[in-house]
Amino acid sequence: MPRGLTRKLRRWLYLTHRWIGIATCLFFAMWFISGVVMMYVAFPGLSDTERLAALPDIAWEKVTLSPDDVMKTAGIPRYPRDLRLAMMDDEPVYRITGWDGKRQSISAVDGRAITAISERQALAIAAHHPASTSPRLAGMVDRDQWSVTARYDPLRPFYLINLGDDAGTGLYVSSCSGEIALDTAHRERVWNWLGSIPHWIYPTVLRKDGPLWRSVVLWISGICLIVGITGIWIGILRVRLKRRYASGTITPYRGWMAWHHVTGLIAGIFVLTWMFSGWLSLNPGEYFANRNTAPEMMQRYAGHDAPTIAANLPIPGQNAVEARFVWLDGSPMMILASRDGIQAPRNIVTGDIVGLPQDRLWAAAAKLLPHDHLAERLTLEDYDAYWYAHHHDRELPVLRAVFDDAAKTWFYISPVTGDIVGRIDNSRRTYRWMFNALHSLDFKLLLMYRPTWDIVVWLLSILGTIVSVSGVLIGWRYLRLDWRRVR
Repeated sequence: MPRGLTRKLRRWLYLTHRWIGIATCLFFAMWFISGVVMMYVAFPGLSDTERLAALPDIAWEKVTLSPDDVMKTAGIPRYPRDLRLAMMDDEPVYRITGWDGKRQSISAVDGRAITAISERQALAIAAHHPASTSPRLAGMVDRDQWSVTARYDPLRPFYLINLGDDAGTGLYVSSCSGEIALDTAHRERVWNWLGSIPHWIYPTVLRKDGPLWRSVVLWISGICLIVGITGIWIGILRVRLKRRYASGTITPYRGWMAWHHVTGLIAGIFVLTWMFSGWLSLNPGEYFANRNTAPEMMQRYAGHDAPTIAANLPIPGQNAVEARFVWLDGSPMMILASRDGIQAPRNIVTGDIVGLPQDRLWAAAAKLLPHDHLAERLTLEDYDAYWYAHHHDRELPVLRAVFDDAAKTWFYISPVTGDIVGRIDNSRRTYRWMFNALHSLDFKLLLMYRPTWDIVVWLLSILGTIVSVSGVLIGWRYLRLDWRRVR
């Protein structure tokens, strides 16, 4: 390549990195600092354990409709994706979720459809929450910072109720169905303005439009990725490890420029892989497969399609806050959940506790992919590289059904309830290493010996912050100089 062209290209490389870097370094600094906050404070949500803890015991004596009755009343043509019984304050209610995502709530007392609840009912529902001391209505909320995502759409609008506890808990009760959708604490709300919200670029005005938000984040992170690549390229071009500069240093720069250059070289690969994996988290081009189990697989696993399961409802001999009615390999079951989150399968006729023989679970699992062979049956007693509990509560022991299909699909099955609790294939395994490993450093060796993971992430984040902040300061200096020239 001609020398003059090489110099011109190098100059454009420097200019591109400098001027685009002025804006993008602000994003880099924001992401590194907010990422540290996210290590310890997650975005508000409602776990199954929290949801169950806020439910009263089922008043079985008030239940007059059987599951079969309620499915007939609901007019559903096939067995739904989810059917459960729980209390709405002092009234037992069936909750139905269809395969199309449509949700219905029907009274187990008189079969009426529940489509709206009053403020008084919402306050009564909130009073059962374990943190409730003096619940009061804060207002009606259709969509706010904490309930911004589309998964809450079937439950909007909400009664927002302050529970009056020391943690400043706010409870979101659906005005349509009376379901508790979300709870947030004051500490969560404050720290998330320094954590998840800036990290995910998550202001309500943008996030309420899912496709727009995704496009904005993809473009911003993509541009930042280009800045990272050009920065490493320039850093390598300007460093001298053997033939040092006149001052005896490996860098020609001083002050903040030297900090930016040297820390960029040290942490450059981390910054680049972290940026790349963050960009991949949005699955550009839909390259990675969906991790959910397809409805047709779930139906084959259940082995039943008609809207029937029990013409009469057994009354079990113990308290429960929720009952799920499920089919497994053509056999009906009722799974009871207690307030502490423990679940137990019951005989749908007698209500007695039943165990799930593993051969029955494997027989059902074999039907998930009927055209492929169930090649391996494993019981995991310990976490491994793909089933671990760093960011999620995950059950152990768990069964892993390994198929010999082209995608090398694995299904994880609860030996207690028979639920399919996870699915992974070649595409998702690649995603696990390209996102979770590179972005969150979810390596087994680090996770086994915490706080090793915390120390490593803190150190790398500090280096990344130095690179970013020094870039901001350098950019500010150039802007001031140019402004003076213009004046």
